[in-house]
Amino acid sequence: MPNETPSASELIFKIASEDWEFEQIHRLNYRTFVDEIPQHAPNQEGRLVDRFHAENTYLICLQGRRLVGMLALRAKRPFSLDGKLPNLDAYLPKGRVPIEVRLLAVEPEFRKTIVFTQLFEHVVRHCLAEGFDIAIISGTTRQAKLYRHLGFTCFGPLVGTDQASYQPMYLTVEAFGQTLEHSAALRTSFTALPPDHQVFNFLPGPVTPAPEVRAVFNGTAVSHRGQLFLTRIAEVRSALCRLTGAADVQVLLGSGSLSNEVVAAQLSLLDTTGLVLSNGEFGERLAANSRRARLRFDWMRLPWGELFDITQIKHFAERLPRGGWIWFVHHETSTGVMNPLSELKALASELGLHLCCDCISSVGAMPVDLHGVYLATTASGKGLGGYPGLSMVFHDYQPRPAGDRLPGYLDLGHWASHQSVPHTHSSNLVFALAEAVRRATPERMAQIAENAAWLRRELRAQGFAVVAPESVASPGIVTFTLGEGMSAAELGEELEIRGYWLSCRSDYLIGRNWIQASLLGNPERASLEKLLHVLHTVCTRFSHQKKAAADPAKC
Repeated sequence: MPNETPSASELIFKIASEDWEFEQIHRLNYRTFVDEIPQHAPNQEGRLVDRFHAENTYLICLQGRRLVGMLALRAKRPFSLDGKLPNLDAYLPKGRVPIEVRLLAVEPEFRKTIVFTQLFEHVVRHCLAEGFDIAIISGTTRQAKLYRHLGFTCFGPLVGTDQASYQPMYLTVEAFGQTLEHSAALRTSFTALPPDHQVFNFLPGPVTPAPEVRAVFNGTAVSHRGQLFLTRIAEVRSALCRLTGAADVQVLLGSGSLSNEVVAAQLSLLDTTGLVLSNGEFGERLAANSRRARLRFDWMRLPWGELFDITQIKHFAERLPRGGWIWFVHHETSTGVMNPLSELKALASELGLHLCCDCISSVGAMPVDLHGVYLATTASGKGLGGYPGLSMVFHDYQPRPAGDRLPGYLDLGHWASHQSVPHTHSSNLVFALAEAVRRATPERMAQIAENAAWLRRELRAQGFAVVAPESVASPGIVTFTLGEGMSAAELGEELEIRGYWLSCRSDYLIGRNWIQASLLGNPERASLEKLLHVLHTVCTRFSHQKKAAADPAKC
């Protein structure tokens, strides 16, 4: 391995962007490939501009303002190596998306330091982020041992001249991963994300808050008993009611699961019978909430992804006494199906029933009308785009404390009698929530819906099956299935390595081999386009590997 000096803290690795950096690139290029390696003719300027300069992306290493190492990446075909090996693709593993690495140059005094390996670590990071999964290079025969140590595979005959001889090689992301496993130093360096490492968050929670929300969250904490906090939490409650049309809301310190337990506790005070509707994981969780609260209820349990039939629901609901209740999930996060809130409101009103609704993944990401809904829930770290840690219970009546029947944290009347501040609150979370609610505009919701429709269309065009039918598809979550023999968990891990975070680890997703892309955080269209590109790259390789395993002779 190279020596570990100078320390990494003295060096900066980046993509070249400044004029003075490019000028030093041309001069290091000259010193390396004219003065040292007689590959090009000398000139009086002492600078060598690569013929593909306009198409190159340069990864460089700086010590202060001095360039000490560099290499160039180029994805456009034909590659430089295409001109030297006309049948280049015949040497490469099939189903790959290649990028060529050229012009590797390191100042002599830095050649036995970390510069060489760090440059290639940044190559792999760049490839992962941009969807490339194999790098090809013409490596100098002088450093063949070091290339092999990094995981490079040699192929084809030597190219170049007697004075400047090069060995064609390629490096796959898997081979580099195996190198990491065998090198603690490399593994620690690579897995510790640099400050500028870009992550594309498509998780349903936590989402990536907007910069303005992050700025508010990072402010100074204040007392939950002070007037500033009390004023702000009153304002955010009012804003949440304006956003949803609800009569009132309490802000609780806890996750969305807490808010649903609070709803179950409130229903237990009615001492009547109810109906739980489910067509996915989170509807089934409402049934579990009901059992824990020892509620009396019927359960209309549909297969996951199946649509609610209002006529069928009415048949069950008519069995309930007036004053009974219906509880369902508006946006079934597990499948991406939107359930019919307005139709169920009308049905509950007709039959004199209390309607309760889990809106945890819908409020903030899409229009939601809670006018006339008895109880509804949401959370700060989902569609609202805030930080996780707060949940909300909307109510259209004045709940009374029930200290003789309910624990304080589950007693909505207890929270309401103290204007949502019966216990210690986090001012940072509340202030960030206030900013997130302010940003939950119709324009943001329209953008989420437009991008989700585009993503579903593109996924289907690539051959994926989207779980939710288009007529009831949620703008917040896109759940899709994979082809036979392809593992959603493995795909999710590969995507995560590349900086794309999708939901795939929940037991209910693993059991069905589903994977999810969430748009609750309102990701930009450009990041969705990159996601599709990387999905295509990885799945194409999986498909080819499967074919090769089934019939090696044909591959």
